[in-house]
Order: sequence, then C-alpha cells, then structure tokens
Amino acid sequence: MSTQALVKVDDGAKHDELIQLVSFMLADEEYGVEVLKVREIIRMPSITKMPNVPQHVEGIINLRGKVIPIISMRRRFNLMENENSNQTRIIIMDVSGTLTGFIVDSVSEVIRIHSSEIQPPPSMVMSSGVGQEFITGVFNHAERLLIIMDIDRMFSDDERDSFGDF
Repeated sequence: MSTQALVKVDDGAKHDELIQLVSFMLADEEYGVEVLKVREIIRMPSITKMPNVPQHVEGIINLRGKVIPIISMRRRFNLMENENSNQTRIIIMDVSGTLTGFIVDSVSEVIRIHSSEIQPPPSMVMSSGVGQEFITGVFNHAERLLIIMDIDRMFSDDERDSFGDF
C-alpha cells in the first residue's frame, strides 16, 4: 500500500497544489474556472432585457429574490451567436463580490488537476492586445486543451462597478 500523498505537504506544495475547475463549453472550446468562484449552475430562465447596456449584457434575472446581471460569454468573446439548446446553462459566479450569471453552451464536469500541470498561455495570444489578461493558463485535458480563466480579471473596474447598478 502506497503512503504517498496526492498533494505534497512541504514548502513546495504551493507549486503543486490541487486545483478544482468547473469546465464548460463555448463554441466547441473547453474553458475552466475555479470551482470556488461558482455559486450555482442553472437552466436558462426568462431573461429581462435592459436598455442601454453593453452588448455582452444579455439582461437580468431574479434568482430567489436577488437581481443578477447575465452576461453572454459568446458576445463577450466576440464569438458567433447560436440558438440556446437544452444544454445551455447559466453559471452564477462571484465576480469581485458581485453575483453575476454567464451563459455558456454547456457545463461539462469538475476537474481536479495539479497546478504544475497548467501551462502558461502562448505569449503571442497574450500580446495580441485583445484583453486576454483573464486567461491564466492552458491544461491538456483528455487530448483537448482546456483554457483556464480568472473570472475576476475578465472585466475592467468600471464594468464591475456597473454590475452593482442592477
């Protein structure tokens, strides 16, 4: 019987800690966000449209008495729109202390990986000037590349402040 721990408990543990990600699909690509940011995953409800909001803001929903802004991830990433399916979900996440919903094509699974398995994104992608600073790394998952995002870095300070207006 092996006594080897999955996560090292020495000073090197910070370099190889166990990370849990919620993976989701968006335009045939797989993305992941830290599981601790996710509050819940819901089916598509009726979304109330709001006037004069950025094009990626789909609208708002009422979730158990709390008004939550809903962001279209496809629009945010300038991807082609598609019809919602029975797999379409809204991931409710904590973005800098504000609950925000993100429309994704489907939610896949919770993945446990070691931080040492995460590779930095290619510098060409990061230097493209398209606001890619929220991409924190890439993970080779089942012969596919999973793009790891830091949801807190996806929006500017002004955009995050505007979420509080809903």
